Amino acid sequence: MSTEHLTRHSPSIPPAAVLASKVPEVTLYFWMIKVLTTGMGETASDFLAHWLGPIPAVGLGGLALVASLALQFAVRRYVAWIYWTAIVMVSVFGTMAADVLHVGLGVPYMISTPLFMVALGAVFAVWYASERTLSIHSIRTRRREIFYWATVLATFALGTAAGDLSATAGLGYLGSAVLYAVAIAVPAVAHRWGSLNAVAAFWTAYVITRPLGASVADWMALSHARGGLALGLGPVTASWTVAIVGFVAYLALTRRDVQNDPAVTAETV
Repeated sequence: MSTEHLTRHSPSIPPAAVLASKVPEVTLYFWMIKVLTTGMGETASDFLAHWLGPIPAVGLGGLALVASLALQFAVRRYVAWIYWTAIVMVSVFGTMAADVLHVGLGVPYMISTPLFMVALGAVFAVWYASERTLSIHSIRTRRREIFYWATVLATFALGTAAGDLSATAGLGYLGSAVLYAVAIAVPAVAHRWGSLNAVAAFWTAYVITRPLGASVADWMALSHARGGLALGLGPVTASWTVAIVGFVAYLALTRRDVQNDPAVTAETV
């Protein structure tokens, strides 16, 4: 689904409240980087937990998340490296949040997955009740930006729990990757040839990218005994990070993912 489709579902905003867009165009590059960030966040979280210990890793991840989101909120328009840095840190911390529930508190994935699903549904419900839209191309006010990032964080936590649930339920990491690769095509097909609207299709695919990327990264990193390729958490994290940096640098230089913004008519919101 493209930016054009999503824009059709974005209601108008009062001129006095319009800001420059704070999100990128929805293109093939968007989905490629999104999948890469999910896998990198999964292995980076596990790597940090093994290297630093769970508590220091969660603390460091939380601080990095707050810092990256503060920078994202501080800028006045979409900046590729700032936006994707925030997405990476949401990915890392979202993994940690799901892992804390399971490993630290002993909550089974069968319970945490529906809990995160309810949390995501609640965010969507409050967002829609307040703004009457869930379109990412309506993210031109501070309040909508807060809803957007709350939704992103919830999708990452849900996707992590769902991916781990399927992997530990007998499918394994490769089987889970295949499952979610097929599943991510469903909203695209339902939107293209069915009645699913662009906004619902976008958020459905957005959630599925998380377990898809995480399952592939886990399959590459984990040991043969766990059904993986045994490439190691560090090398997989590093290689996926290089790929993310390369794509983001390309977009920053070409600006192929920058939306055509309306004039900014307010200094603050």
